[in-house]
Amino acid sequence: MAETEHPPKKLSDLGVRLASAVVLGPVVLAIAYFGGFAFTLLMLAAAMLFLWEWFSMTGTPLKSVTSVIGQGVMLVIAALHVSGMPEAGLGALLLGALAVFAFSGFSRSGRWGAEGTLYSGLALFSLLALREGAGGLLFIFFLLFVVWATDIFAYFTGRALGGPKLWARVSPKKTWSGAIGGLLLATLFGTGVAFFAGASDLVFWALLAAALSVVSQAGDLLESAIKRRFDVKDSSKLIPGHGGIMDRIDGLVAAAIFAVLLGLIAGGTLSDPIAGLGLT
Repeated sequence: MAETEHPPKKLSDLGVRLASAVVLGPVVLAIAYFGGFAFTLLMLAAAMLFLWEWFSMTGTPLKSVTSVIGQGVMLVIAALHVSGMPEAGLGALLLGALAVFAFSGFSRSGRWGAEGTLYSGLALFSLLALREGAGGLLFIFFLLFVVWATDIFAYFTGRALGGPKLWARVSPKKTWSGAIGGLLLATLFGTGVAFFAGASDLVFWALLAAALSVVSQAGDLLESAIKRRFDVKDSSKLIPGHGGIMDRIDGLVAAAIFAVLLGLIAGGTLSDPIAGLGLT
C-alpha cells in the first residue's frame, strides 16, 4: 500500500508567532510611548478581552447578566481613571466582583467569574497607574521589555537546552532551563532599558527586573493551571500563532499587579504607586 502523502505544512507555528509579534510589538510600544487616552483605550480593550476569555473558559455565559456586569466594571475603571478618580475604580471593582458572584447565585462558575473580574480589573488599574505615575514612560517600557524577554528567552532556551520540567502537571513543555534563561535575559534587558534611559542605581533595577520576571512566569503558570483545569488548549484564537489575549499577557498582568503592590508597600500612592520605590 502506498504511503499517504501529507499536505505540506503551512507557515510554522514559530513563524506565525514571530510575524504576529513583529506587527503587534511596535504598535503597543508606540501607544505606550504616547500614553494618554490611546493607552487607556488599549489597556481597556486588553482587559475586556482578557475577561471575555476568562468567562468563556470558566463557564460564565458571555451574554449573561454577570458577564455584562464584569465588562461594565472594566469600563467604569477606565472612565474613572480618565476623570481623575482612579482610586474610586478599586471600589467599583470590589462591588462589581461581588455583584458577579451574587447574580450567578453564588455558584462555582460565579466564583470563577468574580475572581476573573477582580484579576482583570486589578490588571487594568495597575497598568494605567504605572503609565500615568512619575516616570511612567520609563517604567512601562521597562515592564514590557522584562515580560517580553522572559517569554521569548524562556521559550528559546527551553527548546535549546531541554532538561527537567518546571511543573509538568500544569505545563508539560516548560523547563527549568527555560525559566532560568528567561530570568537571566529579562534581567539583562530590563537593566539595559534603565541604563539607556539614564537611570541610576542599576543594581536595584536589575533586582526589580529579576523579581518581575519571576512573577511574570508565575502568571504564565497560573493561566496554564486554569486552562488545564478546564481542559482548554488556548484561551481563544484571537492572535495568529499565539492563541488568545490571555495567552499573551498573562505574565504582564501578574507583573503589573505585583509592581503596584510592591510600590504601595514601599510607600507609594494608588495614583502613583511606583513613587514609593524611589526610581525617579
